[in-house]
Amino acid sequence: MSFGDPNNPYGAPQGGQQSGQPGYGYPQQGQGQPGYGYPSAPPVQQSYGATAPTSMPGSVSAARVMLWVIVGLQLVGVALFAIGAAGVNAAKNDETLQEDASFQQLADYSAGMLWALTVFALAWGVFAAVLALKFKTGGNGVRITILVFAIITAILGIYPFILVGLVHTVLAILVAVFVGNANGSSWFRRPRY
Repeated sequence: MSFGDPNNPYGAPQGGQQSGQPGYGYPQQGQGQPGYGYPSAPPVQQSYGATAPTSMPGSVSAARVMLWVIVGLQLVGVALFAIGAAGVNAAKNDETLQEDASFQQLADYSAGMLWALTVFALAWGVFAAVLALKFKTGGNGVRITILVFAIITAILGIYPFILVGLVHTVLAILVAVFVGNANGSSWFRRPRY
């Protein structure tokens, strides 16, 4: 074998070829190409399942509106409890009811209970407002807190306040369902940059 034979595929490359052009029988390796025999692979993309939502889904937005409705109902409850407590306090000082021992016992118990309910309703309404404000920026911890809040609100709406609490119960169940579904989960777990 001679290296001077121009038809020898195993011979040295001929000097007459242009630079940058491979000769016959030589692998073509250009810029960015992998080694001989290995095809190029597509770039690796990391996929984390469904894409994160960029705007708040409708069900999550509806849950936030329902929380604001609960805040409004809590404020109405605060006003009613405060008016009731003030009315019982005023009736307690009435001369005609001073002699009625059963009313006095009821008045002492009712006024304190109504003021306690007023404070509780106000605190629960403030808590609901804070949670409603956290829908835009909150993470998964806020979602779990909203779920717990909604479940407790639904239970409180059933037991002590059956007639008045029915609206609270329905709203709280809907908030729990809308925040707990897949849209709520993806919204509160979205990456924040």
